[in-house]
Amino acid sequence: MNFTKEHRDPARIAEIIIKTLPPFVASAKLRIPLLPSLILNPTGKVNIIEYENPQCVITRGGKVYEPEWQCMILDTPDKTKRELLYCSFYAQKEDRITLFSDGIEQSGMGSEKNPFGWPREKIIEYILGLINQTPDISGQNIANKLVNRANMHDNYSPLDDTTCASIYFREPRKMLLCTGPPYEMERDVDYGNIVKTFNGIKVLCGGTTADIMAKVLNKKVVDVFEFEDPELPPISKMDGINLITEGILTLSKVNRMLEEYSKKTSLGRGPADLIVKYFLESDEIRFVIGTRINTAHQDPNLPMELEIRRTVIKHIARLLENKFLKQVTLEYI
Repeated sequence: MNFTKEHRDPARIAEIIIKTLPPFVASAKLRIPLLPSLILNPTGKVNIIEYENPQCVITRGGKVYEPEWQCMILDTPDKTKRELLYCSFYAQKEDRITLFSDGIEQSGMGSEKNPFGWPREKIIEYILGLINQTPDISGQNIANKLVNRANMHDNYSPLDDTTCASIYFREPRKMLLCTGPPYEMERDVDYGNIVKTFNGIKVLCGGTTADIMAKVLNKKVVDVFEFEDPELPPISKMDGINLITEGILTLSKVNRMLEEYSKKTSLGRGPADLIVKYFLESDEIRFVIGTRINTAHQDPNLPMELEIRRTVIKHIARLLENKFLKQVTLEYI
């Protein structure tokens, strides 16, 4: 990682690292297999280094893309020859790179159905099928599906390390969440224009916020009387808006759900669940927070968890940045 930060030549980095490795694992007398190294440059340049692993799969335009690979033979102190493959190319939008260990390619080896394992051409066929079936499938889903399929080949008892990583070069998925009325009523039109011109998922939290948008955008709010979450009021709908929910109660629950979220979490269809789902599916999340104070939320008779809207949003933004690695912006109006 330190070599990479210093922008050293990728092939030279790999050569230094590989030469420090012993040729055999002492206990098992097996060669040490390495996953490929992939280095992404902010300019879009991709460097891939491969050593003793199945060749990665790169797709572009629904087909396999083969960059110009170069081979380097490394001489090591123990006189063994080690072959290193590397390539460089500039990524394009919608490119995908899938890297995997030999546990994927050798899955099912010796079985009746896959006596020679899962050959590269079949893996490519499987990856292209996933992309054609769901063009916007995430890299995480591709990696999960490859590992699960390999696991199935081995009757759910893998015989070797089964590792996969997949990268998807795409436009960032954007989300806008507006909550609370502007400090000055004269800013309602500006508030509405932010929503109108935003390109991405749009969520409104709060009845007052929805009423302002309905008035400014000349839309109608339609209430949905389906109580998917007994703790929260039901959602509402508006043409051009993905989701409308109640305000502080819903946001407080969203905050709790994000704090407790793990890979085992199953999201339902309640208002807070839907917001969390949109958060997880987005890369860039923009909050626009109205700063007019709602005195009801400062009533000392209300439960303590009903924090002022701005504080709840700050907690949510911090979780999204630190726990989920989202790019978050906060704007006050």
